Amino acid sequence: MLESIPCGKVSQLSGYIEDRWLKKRPNPETRKRERTALYGKCTRYRVKGVPGVRDRSFDALQDAKAWLAQSQTDAGRGEFIDPRDGAISLKDYIDSHWWPTQSGDPSTLERTEQRVRLHVLPHLGSQPLSHIGAQVLRTWTKRLEQDLGPTSIRLVWASLSGILQNAVEDRRLIRNPCRSGTVGPPAATPGRVEAWPPERVLAVRAAMPDRSRLLVVLGAGLGLRQGEAFGLGLEDIDFAKEVVHVRRQVKRVGSSLCFALPKGRKVRDVPLPSSVARDIQWHAKVFAPLRVTLPWDDPRPPKTPVEAKHRRPRTFNLLVTGRRRNAIDRKSFNTYVWKPALARAGVIAPLQEGRPGRPPVWEPSREHGFHALRHFYASEELEAGESVVSLARWLGHSDPGFTLRTYSHFLPRAGARGTAAIDAVFA
Repeated sequence: MLESIPCGKVSQLSGYIEDRWLKKRPNPETRKRERTALYGKCTRYRVKGVPGVRDRSFDALQDAKAWLAQSQTDAGRGEFIDPRDGAISLKDYIDSHWWPTQSGDPSTLERTEQRVRLHVLPHLGSQPLSHIGAQVLRTWTKRLEQDLGPTSIRLVWASLSGILQNAVEDRRLIRNPCRSGTVGPPAATPGRVEAWPPERVLAVRAAMPDRSRLLVVLGAGLGLRQGEAFGLGLEDIDFAKEVVHVRRQVKRVGSSLCFALPKGRKVRDVPLPSSVARDIQWHAKVFAPLRVTLPWDDPRPPKTPVEAKHRRPRTFNLLVTGRRRNAIDRKSFNTYVWKPALARAGVIAPLQEGRPGRPPVWEPSREHGFHALRHFYASEELEAGESVVSLARWLGHSDPGFTLRTYSHFLPRAGARGTAAIDAVFA
């Protein structure tokens, strides 16, 4: 029989220390404890019997006693974290425990996977979870600054923080080092949304090809996102009730397109101005809506009958399609349709000659993306006196507070009443 060693007060709690080299009871004749078959062949002291705590072995009795006391205290509070569970490398944890459990929008997962693969694993993948602390994160953030801007670093940081928070909830870490008060990503770049003037919107619309011109109207006149404009069908327009039902988008997952619910998986109704209705009717008369069939939500091959049922192809009469009479791919549209129109309208510089056989490379112009039309829509609605709550609903924002924070500077005569009050005092 192996010996169990009492440890003062902690011996009254669950758990004990086992001496695996000597038998617990002495020999009746010699009154000495005899050696066990494990003598000299293994670590001598083993802590056992603490509920929810795996056995652990030590060479020194004092180390075993310290571990027993700490594990008893932490287990009693429900806060026990076994440091051996944090010894797994970040890469192994991601591959084996984190990534297989992720679900949600496929395009969002794709972007997260790219951030982790390109900017987290090359620098931190070999680090054990328990070794990722403030100093490691500072060094890593400094390295990212060589390749990424503040906004991109914040997105990568958020991805890593989500992984480490999972590790905390899996009881592999005591706390998430990304939430430390002494280290963090770069501060967000200060600035505010700027809306295009009406003259620019009209100039870009005039510069668009006839088949694609309606997209500018859908963005600036209804506040649709780019994918929502690509996915709008004739069946979504209720001319009698003067409303547009925003029920889907066209999105890209990997190298394929599919239909999906709008961002946030929220459908909504948007008021239909008469001028926009006339443009839609003219476009539908000249360019007849086309029946387009795409998978739903995820174009990848399904693995289960449930996935096959959910992803089965659906068909809609799209108002605007590409030159090949199919759904529009945002990458191709931005490169070959949108950017040339911006250049013809004088919004960005003309294209410089690139390599033969390569797609054209335009100057960086993120602020002049299709989303600028959505900002124009918001600014016009607010300056006309529409409420923030109504605008948030039309834009598909779940929180009107976000709409207010983003577009508050478009409110008509912001600060005028306060200025008048001060003038009344000092006049």
